[in-house]
Formats: sequence, C-alpha cells, structure tokens
Amino acid sequence: MRFKLDENLPVEAADLLRRAGHDALSVLNQSLGGEADRRIVELCRDERRILVTLDLDFGDVRNYPPGESHGLIVLRTRQQDKAHIIEILDRIIPLLEGEDLARKLWVVDEKRIRVRGEK
Repeated sequence: MRFKLDENLPVEAADLLRRAGHDALSVLNQSLGGEADRRIVELCRDERRILVTLDLDFGDVRNYPPGESHGLIVLRTRQQDKAHIIEILDRIIPLLEGEDLARKLWVVDEKRIRVRGEK
C-alpha cells in the first residue's frame, strides 16, 4: 500500500510502514509542511496514497468525503507522543493486509477501528 503521513506524525511512523513492506512518504520529507489540508488530500488522491493523520478535521465526512479520497486513516488517540503513535500503527499494520482502503475512512483509537465508506 502507498501512504502519505501528515506532518503531525513522527517520521519514524513512515519507517515503520516501510519496514512492513509499504510505500510510505512523510509530508515533511516532501517539503509540504504547512500546506493546506485540502492540498494534502488532493496530492494523496493524485498519488493514490492513503493519508495517515492525527488531524481530526479529516474525520469530518462532510468536508472530506471518503468517496473522494484514496483512503484516510485518522488516529484519534488520547496520547500523541511518538511511542504511543508507533504502538497504535504497529497494532493496525497487520489489519491492513487484504484491505482496500480506497474511498474509506478509518478512525483508529486505542480500543477500536471505525470504518466509514463512500456514500
């Protein structure tokens, strides 16, 4: 799978996804820090990448309909330190296998994953 990690995630998160065999880029590594959310979503769609972010705005399906994306994963965690984010991502990586995230929104917290598809 192809991922783009938002600037609010540690660059080590991209390393974790790459070690699991995925193609992962960071917004920061691409010098896209500070770009508007809309622009990031457009780039992900154009590049056929799934956006991974802590930004809860992306969980608003009225502003970011899943059907208009190549996939969104919003991490809705109580803690946002590097170790906790890596732990959450490490937990969901095996669940990605065999999944088609295109046109879907995954909202991931410590206990569950909620999936919304296109309408």
